[in-house]
Amino acid sequence: MPATSLNTHLSSIKAQDIELGTIDIATFGANVDGMYIYRNTTDDAEFMSINRITNGLYKVIADYYPIVVGRPSIGKNGKGVIVVDPDNLCMPDIAELSVELPAEHFFETRNYKNGDMVKFFNLRKFFRESGISALPEATFSRDHSAAIFRLIRFKDSPYVVLYISLPHVIFDGTAAVALFNNWAECTRNLDNPEYKLQNPPVNDRKVVKDYFDTVTAIEPPHTKHFKDLGAESLVKVPPGAIAALLLAAPDIPAFEEQHLLHFTAEKLEQLRQDVDKAQTTNLALAALLTKTILQANIQTFNSMPTWSYVMFPYDCRHRTEVPMTYSGNLSFSAIAPLESQTVLDGSYKEIARVIKEHCSKVSSEYAKSLIYTVENEIGVLFQAGISLCNSPDTSYVGISNVRYMPMHLIDFGYGGPDILSSAYFIREGMQRIYSNKQDGGIDLFINVKDDLFEYLKKSDELLQYADVIF
Repeated sequence: MPATSLNTHLSSIKAQDIELGTIDIATFGANVDGMYIYRNTTDDAEFMSINRITNGLYKVIADYYPIVVGRPSIGKNGKGVIVVDPDNLCMPDIAELSVELPAEHFFETRNYKNGDMVKFFNLRKFFRESGISALPEATFSRDHSAAIFRLIRFKDSPYVVLYISLPHVIFDGTAAVALFNNWAECTRNLDNPEYKLQNPPVNDRKVVKDYFDTVTAIEPPHTKHFKDLGAESLVKVPPGAIAALLLAAPDIPAFEEQHLLHFTAEKLEQLRQDVDKAQTTNLALAALLTKTILQANIQTFNSMPTWSYVMFPYDCRHRTEVPMTYSGNLSFSAIAPLESQTVLDGSYKEIARVIKEHCSKVSSEYAKSLIYTVENEIGVLFQAGISLCNSPDTSYVGISNVRYMPMHLIDFGYGGPDILSSAYFIREGMQRIYSNKQDGGIDLFINVKDDLFEYLKKSDELLQYADVIF
C-alpha cells in the first residue's frame, strides 16, 4: 500500500498534550518488547505483508493510540507530558529485514515424552550468525525511534519474526500486549473502513489519579528496608522537579547475556508438589530459583551476599477499579528482602512461605504508597536499583510472569504466533516467564552473567525440573 495512503490515517490525528502519570515517568528509559514467530502454513505469498501490517498499525495509532507518535516534554504545571504535534509526529520506525539462512538454523529443538518436537528461538545465536548483530531499541534520543518494528524473513523458511520495541513510559506489559492485539484486529478488518475495536483502550491517565485519590497509602515493608540501607541520604529532589529529573534519565540498555530454561507442565507440577502443594507454581518456582541462584552467586563471587532479593511485578488493574483496558502503566513491584544465610539454610517450603509473606501482600494501599515514594522519596527508588542485582553483596531474582498475557492471540489474519521469544530486556537478575503452547510448559528467560549461569546450569536441584536450552 503506498505511503500516501498510509499517511491518510495519521492526517486525522489532532494536536494534544497527554499528561503522564507518576508510574509512567518512573519507567522512562526502559522499553517493553516482544518477538513473535509466525509460520506460513498455506504458502501465501502475501503472508505477514509488511504493507498491510503497516497500514493496520497506522490506523490503530490514529484512531486509538496517538500517544505512540508523540514526544516527551514537561508541561506548564511541571508534569511529564507526551506532546502530539500533527506537524512533527514521531513516526514509527518500520523495516523489513532478510536473513540468508533458514529460521530453523536458529532453533533449538527438544523431543519430550509426547513425541512432539518443541522449538525454541536462540536469539544469541541469531545475533552471532544471521548477519544482524543487533536490533534497534525504542528511544526518544533519536528522531522517529520511539516505536520500533522489524519484520524478519528467512531464506527457504516458512517462519517470519515480528520484533517490537516500545518505550515503557507509555505502556506497561499488559497495555503493550493489548496494543499488539488491537493492532492485529485493525489489520484483520482493514477492508471495513468503518470498523471499530471490540474493546478499545482507556487512554485517559486521569482515571488512575482519580482512583488513587480515594486510597489511603500503606507503606510496604520493602520501602522501609531500602530506607534503612541509606536511601534517604542518596538523593533529595523537590517533588516539583521529579518529572524533569526522570524524563532526563538516559536509556537503560538491554542486558545481552540471556539464557533460557524450559519446564514442561509435568515437571512444573512436580516442582510444586515437591516444594509445597499448598503453594502456587509461581511461588514454588521462585523458591527454587532464589536458592539455586544464591548458590551460583556464592560460587561466582566466592563470598556470601548479605541479602537475597526476590521481586514480583504485579498488575494493579486486578486490585483497583481502574479498567482492565487502561493503556498506561499500572504495574508495581512487590519485593522480598531475605537474609542470604536464611535462604541457604532454609528448605524450599520455608523459602516459598517467606516469599509469599512479602510478595502476596499487594494492594491499592501499597501501590498508593509507591506512587508517593516516587514523588517524594526518589532515593528509595535509586537504592532499590543499586541493590537489585547479583553481586558479592546481593543475590537477585526478579520474576516477571507474562505467561497469562494473550500473546498467542496476536493474529494479523494469518493465525497467531507459533513461538514466543524474548528480545533482550533490561536489568541483570530479571527473568521472564512465557507460556509455551507447543507442549503446555513454560519458558524462563534469565538475565544473569554467563559465568554465574555456568554454575547455575550445573545445579542438580535445578536440573531435576528444568531443561537448559541455551
